[in-house]
Amino acid sequence: MKSWHIEICDVTLRDGEQTPGVSFTCEEKVRIAEVLDQIGVEVIEAGFPATSSYEKRCVSSVAALDLDARICCLARARKGDVDAAIDAGVDMVSIFIPTSELHVRHKFHAPREKVLADALEMVDYTRDHGLQVRFAAEDASRTDLPFLLEVYRQGEEHGADLLSFADTVGALSPLEMYRMMRKIVRAVKKPLCAHCHNDMGMATANTIAAAQAGAFQLHTTVNGIGERAGNAALEEVLVALYMKGKIRRYDLSHLTTLSAMVAQYSGIPVDKLKPVVGEHAFRHESGIHIAAILEDPSTYEYFPPGLVGATRKFTLGKHTGKKALEHEVARLGYSLPEKDLCRVLELVKDRGEKKVELTDETLIDLIKMVMGGPPL
Repeated sequence: MKSWHIEICDVTLRDGEQTPGVSFTCEEKVRIAEVLDQIGVEVIEAGFPATSSYEKRCVSSVAALDLDARICCLARARKGDVDAAIDAGVDMVSIFIPTSELHVRHKFHAPREKVLADALEMVDYTRDHGLQVRFAAEDASRTDLPFLLEVYRQGEEHGADLLSFADTVGALSPLEMYRMMRKIVRAVKKPLCAHCHNDMGMATANTIAAAQAGAFQLHTTVNGIGERAGNAALEEVLVALYMKGKIRRYDLSHLTTLSAMVAQYSGIPVDKLKPVVGEHAFRHESGIHIAAILEDPSTYEYFPPGLVGATRKFTLGKHTGKKALEHEVARLGYSLPEKDLCRVLELVKDRGEKKVELTDETLIDLIKMVMGGPPL
C-alpha cells in the first residue's frame, strides 16, 4: 500500500472553540498548541483574531511560541479580518467565502460572482503582505461542481497556496466525498484541504476518504469537538492514517493526555465509548475476549493501547471468565486454588448481574471472604 501524501491542520483552537459554551484562555491555547506540536501536527489554526482583542492576543501568543508547526488563523474576506491576522503574526490566513447558492443567497444577498471577486481582492492583499493563503470554500459539498472549480481556478490564479473544501454541514457520505474530491484533485493544481463536520457521524470517515482521493491537508479537532456534532477527531484520523495510510511520522503517544487536557479545558467530557481515547477503548469484560487477549492482544485489539498513550484494562462482571479472574487475582497479589477461584467467580458474576461496581477493593473483599478471612 502506498503511503498517502498528507499533512494535518488541527483546528481545535478555532473551530473546536466554536462548540457552544467553549472558550479557551490564552494559556490553555498555548498548552494545547505545544502538545499538538509535540505530536508533529504540521499546521495549527490558532483562532479567529477579528473576533476580539483578547482572541487576537491569544492567536499572537501561539504564533510567538516558535513551534515547528505553521500557525494559521481564520479570516472572512474583509480587510479588517486580514489586518487582524497580519497583526497577530501568523504564517497563514484561511480566507473563506460561502460558495453554495443556499449560503450566498441567505448570507450575502448578492451574486456569487461578486462575492468571489471581493474575496480574491483579499487573497491579493494577504499575499502582498507575505502570508500564505488558504482559500476556503464554505459549504463546498453543496456547491455545484462547475462553479466550485471556477472558484478554485481563480484562487490559484491569484496565488492561493492551498484550496480548501468544507463539508460544512456533514452532508456527504465517504463514497460521495471520495468521488467529489477525486474530481477536484484532478482539476486543480494547488493542494486540496478537507474540512469535515460530523452531523451524520461521518467526519472521520470522510476525512480518510478525502486523503485516499488525494486531499493533502486534513482538518481535525481534538476529541472531535466543534459546532453542532463537531469535526473529524484528531485522534481517530491519526490512528487511521497510521493503520491504513502507513503514516508513521506522528507521535501518537500524546493523544490520550491531549484528549484529557482538551476535555478539561473545554468542559466537554469524552464519551466512554469514544474510539482511541474513550475510557472503554481498551477495556474488556468478556471472558472469551480476555482469555484470547492474554495469549495475543491483537485478537481483540486492532492497535495496541500503548500506541496512543493508553493502558489496557479488564473489567469484572457477569461476562467474566475463569482466566480473566485468575489474571486479576494474581495482579492483586493472591493465588487461589481451583475451588476458591470458582467460588469467587460465582460471586463476581452475581454482583455483575446486580450492577454492583467491581473495584479492586471489592474483589479483595470477595477473595478474603472465600478464603475465610475478614474483608477489608
